[in-house]
Amino acid sequence: MSYSVLYQDIGVKSYKEAWDFQENVFRKIINRKTGLQESNPAAGPAQPGVLILVEHPHVYTLGKSGSENNLLIDHIQLQARDAEFFRTNRGGDVTYHGPGQIVAYPIFDLEEIGIGLREYIGRLEEAVIVTLGSFGISASRIKGATGVWLNAEQGKRPMKICAIGVRASKYVTMHGFAFNVNTDLTYFDYINPCGYTDKGVTSLEKELGGKQDIEHVKLLVKQNLREVFDLKWIN
Repeated sequence: MSYSVLYQDIGVKSYKEAWDFQENVFRKIINRKTGLQESNPAAGPAQPGVLILVEHPHVYTLGKSGSENNLLIDHIQLQARDAEFFRTNRGGDVTYHGPGQIVAYPIFDLEEIGIGLREYIGRLEEAVIVTLGSFGISASRIKGATGVWLNAEQGKRPMKICAIGVRASKYVTMHGFAFNVNTDLTYFDYINPCGYTDKGVTSLEKELGGKQDIEHVKLLVKQNLREVFDLKWIN
């Protein structure tokens, strides 16, 4: 059975604004779910999920198990580059968000979908892999390294094009993935992306040799998320 989801493209928002927005939706879904289970375990329907797409101004975020040593500049240098820094409650290490990057925050009830967290992450990766395939780009996974990678199977230096970091409570997810489309990759020079020192980063723009229509890419991402999760848009 399809999972009902409200789709919201909220444009360009600061990281804190988007985080607060997520938290509000996340709590509503959990509270609704908990209330139904306590009053009547067979009650329904559940609160619909929400898929948020957003672009952020320059910001570095660090996962709850990450090391601040992987941020290679201090706070004064951050200000000089017009960037913010946040410690978050997602998994993973340090990453960068900025203009030209599609950031997706699916707030889904995995219990309603009928999958676990590992499969959830795998389906997020699959949606991006299929999207890249639409541009003739072959992408894949790397064992033990969450995200979507290029060059992973050619014996070359792996290049990450999409980072993933999620949180889940009571099977409800938040945070998500960051897909480099027209991203300024020089901002990754100031971190060890996701804690790796032996891997690089890339973007759709870099791989195709020119700026891409980010709205078109968003549409493909939305369509492919719908397919891999069997979503039903309710708006």
